[in-house]
Amino acid sequence: MKKTWWKEAVIYQIYPRSFKDSNGDGIGDLNGITEKLDYLKELGIDVIWLSPVYESPNDDNGYDISNYRGIMKEFGTMEDFDRMLSAAHERGIRIVMDLVVNHTSDEHPWFIESRSSRENPYRDYYI
Repeated sequence: MKKTWWKEAVIYQIYPRSFKDSNGDGIGDLNGITEKLDYLKELGIDVIWLSPVYESPNDDNGYDISNYRGIMKEFGTMEDFDRMLSAAHERGIRIVMDLVVNHTSDEHPWFIESRSSRENPYRDYYI
């Protein structure tokens, strides 16, 4: 019987803001994570569970996402994310993104549009 990777893996959660600051601004970032991948591999980590890095006004520690397709500037760029992902995969480390699907930021386009009228189709998305 084949074992499923997610049942057998050693998973390490990273909250980027406090993990590793690569540029001296006092905020952990994606490049900081990339810098520590060899260390994480030495620890036996198979999977990084990455707390939200999406664009956010950061009123709820990044869980109030305003753009699911963008990276919060404090954490870097999409290129930084792609570089981190490739470097992790080169070391056999998987990345699992913390996906927040049960709420959005009040700055998310759906929320803004939902408030435009009682008939707006996005209005049912929010209670």
